[in-house]
Amino acid sequence: MTIENFMMLLCGLGLFLYGMKLMGDGLELAAGSRLKTMIERLTTNKYMGALIGLAVTAVIQSSSATTVMVVGFVNAGLMTLAQAVGVIMGANIGTTVTGFMIAIKLNSLAPIAIFLGVVMIMFCKKNNHKHIGQIVCGFGILFYGMTVMSTAMEPLSESEFFRNLFIQMQNPLLGLLIGLVFTALIQSSSASVGVLQALAASGAIGLDSAIYVIYGQNIGTCVTAIMASAGTTKTAKRTATVHLLFNVIGATLFTCITLLTPFTSLIKSLSPDNVMMQISIVHIIFNIVTTSILLPLSNYLVKLACKIIPGEDRQRENLRLQYLDQRILNTPPIAVAQVLKEVERMGKLARTNFLNSMEALFYKDTEKLEEVGENEKVLNFLNQKITEYLVQINGLELQDPDREVIGALFHVVSDFERIGDHSTNIGEMAQIIIDNKASLSEAAAKELKHMQDLVLTVLDDSIRLFEDGGRNKELADQVNRIEQTIDDETERLKENHIQRLTNGTCTPQSGAIYNDMLMNLERIADHSTNIAFSTEHIEHLPAKGLLPTLTNVTA
Repeated sequence: MTIENFMMLLCGLGLFLYGMKLMGDGLELAAGSRLKTMIERLTTNKYMGALIGLAVTAVIQSSSATTVMVVGFVNAGLMTLAQAVGVIMGANIGTTVTGFMIAIKLNSLAPIAIFLGVVMIMFCKKNNHKHIGQIVCGFGILFYGMTVMSTAMEPLSESEFFRNLFIQMQNPLLGLLIGLVFTALIQSSSASVGVLQALAASGAIGLDSAIYVIYGQNIGTCVTAIMASAGTTKTAKRTATVHLLFNVIGATLFTCITLLTPFTSLIKSLSPDNVMMQISIVHIIFNIVTTSILLPLSNYLVKLACKIIPGEDRQRENLRLQYLDQRILNTPPIAVAQVLKEVERMGKLARTNFLNSMEALFYKDTEKLEEVGENEKVLNFLNQKITEYLVQINGLELQDPDREVIGALFHVVSDFERIGDHSTNIGEMAQIIIDNKASLSEAAAKELKHMQDLVLTVLDDSIRLFEDGGRNKELADQVNRIEQTIDDETERLKENHIQRLTNGTCTPQSGAIYNDMLMNLERIADHSTNIAFSTEHIEHLPAKGLLPTLTNVTA
C-alpha cells in the first residue's frame, strides 16, 4: 500500500465516522421528545428495556453511546442495574443497523444524498427540516467514505504480505485480538464493522478471515463504557461489567460454534457473492442469538457482576445532583428532560422547607428547624449546579422549544432558591420564639396560618401552571387572583397588628417578627407567581408530574 492509498484510507475513515455521527445526531434531534418518551417509559421489564435499547441505538447509531448514556443514568440513580441490562442487550442488536445498510450497497446514492442534505441544511428555515437534511447528508457522507476506503484498500488484495496477514486472521485468537484492539481505538463497533466491510468490498478479505474479527469487535466496543464508568458508583461500574460479560460470553460461544460447526459455510450460502452482506449477517446473528440466550439469564449476569465489583455504594450525599450526569449531555433531548427532574427535586425541597419553617414557628419544633437548615444548604447547592448545567445544555444543539424551556429554567431555579431563602428567614424568627425571646398572640398566629394557606395554594397552583406552560387560563386567573388576595391581606393584617400594638395585646418585639413574617410570606407568593408564568409562551414542556409528589419531601 502506497502513502497515497494510506492517506485515502484515513480520509475515507474520517468521512465514514463523521457521516455516521452526523446522521446519528440528526436522527436524535429529529426524534426529540419521542426519544425522551422512550427512555421515560422504561419499566422494570427487561424485555421492554431491550426493545428500547434497540430503538435508541438505531436512532443514535452507536451502541457505545447508548451504553455510556445508560452508565450515566445508573450513576445518577435513574435506572437500576436490572433495567440497564435489558437496554444494553438491545443496544447490541441496534448497532447492527449500520452494517446492514452498508451491506445493501447504497453507495451510488451517496453524491445525491450529500447534495440534497446540504441544500436542506443551508436553505430550509424550519429546524426539523434542517435535521432531516443532516440525516440525509450524513447518510451520503457515510457511504462516500465507504467508497473511498474500499478504493484505497484495493491494492491490499494483490499484496502478498496482506494476503498472508488476512490468512493469519483465521486463527481465532489473532482475529479476536485484532477486532478488539481496532474497535477499542476508534470506539465504535459500527465503524469497525464498516471498515471490515470496506476491506471485503475491495476483495482484500473473505468471511473466513473476517468472522473472528467480528467477534473481537463486539468485545472492543465495551472499552468506551468501561472508560465512562471510571469514577462512578459501584452500580454504574457493574453496568459496564455486564456489557463486557455479554460480549465476552457471546464471542466465546460463537468462536466455539464457528470452530465446531459449518457455521461459516452456512453464512456464505445465504449470500454467496456479497462478503459485505455475509459480515453483516454474522454481526446480526451474533447479537440476536447472544441476547436471546442471555436476556432470560440476566439475573445471573447481574449476580456475577456484583461478585466482580463487590461492596455497596455509600449512601448518596444530599449535596449531589441526583438526576444529572455529564455523560447525559451527549444526548441533548435526554439532558433537557433530566434537568427538569432536578428542578423538580429543587421545587420539592423549596416547598418542604416552607412548610417546615411554618411548623417550627407554630409548634416550636426544633427538629423541623434543623431540617430547614440542612435543606437550605442543598437548595443553594442545587441553584449553583443546575445553573452551571443549564449553561452547558444551552451550548448544545437543541430544538427551539427545548431551548426556550432551558431559558425559562434559569429564572425558575432562581425563584425556587429565593423561596428557600425566605423560608430560612421564617425559620430564624421561629428560633427567636423557641428561645422565648418573643411570642405571638393567638390572633396573630391565626392570621399567619391563614396567610400560610393562601401562600401554599398559590405555590401549588403556580407549579401546576408551570407544568402546563401557562396555557390553563382558568388556573392562571386563579393564581393572579390569589396573589392579589395575598397582597390585600398583607395590608389588612398589618393594620390589625397596629391595633394590637396600640391596645397592648402584642409587644413591639413580637410586632417586628409579625411584620417580617408577612413580608416573607408575600415574597414567597411573588416568586411562586413568577414560576407560574415562566413557561407561558413555550410550545411544549417535556416533563410532567411535578406536583403530585411534592408532599413530605426532604433532601
